[in-house]
Amino acid sequence: MLDPVMAEAHIRVHTLDMAEASSSFDWGKELPRLVGPRLDLHPLRPCDARAVFEIFGDPKVAEYWSSPAMEDLAEAVALIDEVQRCFDARLLFQWGLCLRETDELIGTCTLCKLDHPNRHAELGFALNRKYWGQGLAMEAVALLVDFAFEKLDLHRLEADVDPNNAASLALLEKLGFQREGYLRERWHIHGGVHDAVLLGLLRHERPGAGSQ
Repeated sequence: MLDPVMAEAHIRVHTLDMAEASSSFDWGKELPRLVGPRLDLHPLRPCDARAVFEIFGDPKVAEYWSSPAMEDLAEAVALIDEVQRCFDARLLFQWGLCLRETDELIGTCTLCKLDHPNRHAELGFALNRKYWGQGLAMEAVALLVDFAFEKLDLHRLEADVDPNNAASLALLEKLGFQREGYLRERWHIHGGVHDAVLLGLLRHERPGAGSQ
């Protein structure tokens, strides 16, 4: 039974400062679609700007995020442009989470810091507050975890979570992530200094996975 999920998973996602991430996976010109029972994960589109602003302009969604809430629609437009540029450079892979029935964009899900030689990456996700508590973030992250291990052949996934974000910690732990470290005063954001919990998931630790 899945715990209710508060928005956004609040896992901080960072634009990479490394050179082009290498991977044996053929990304092509756009992200591959990932389809679940209720969600369709596909590339962010210019027409998604207003929905992106509704998500990241909400102070409750941004509460544990690594940047303040957006103040205007132009920031959402710029974010979508930046996500595309980072994808073209193979530095960051960010999907839009859409409801399959309506195609409404309700969140985002991200892989970053992709290190193919060492077979690991960091993930993050965000969800419109209207859809908290419905298990949708769990579905999205499960799809991303499967993709990372099965298609990208990664060995390890990581997440950086605010220790006060109990919902995100519970979600990740249900997917097999383990707490591996406590980083004191790691983030200077929202007018304060915040700690972080580092979680990791190894390929063979995934629920239902055999040793690989």
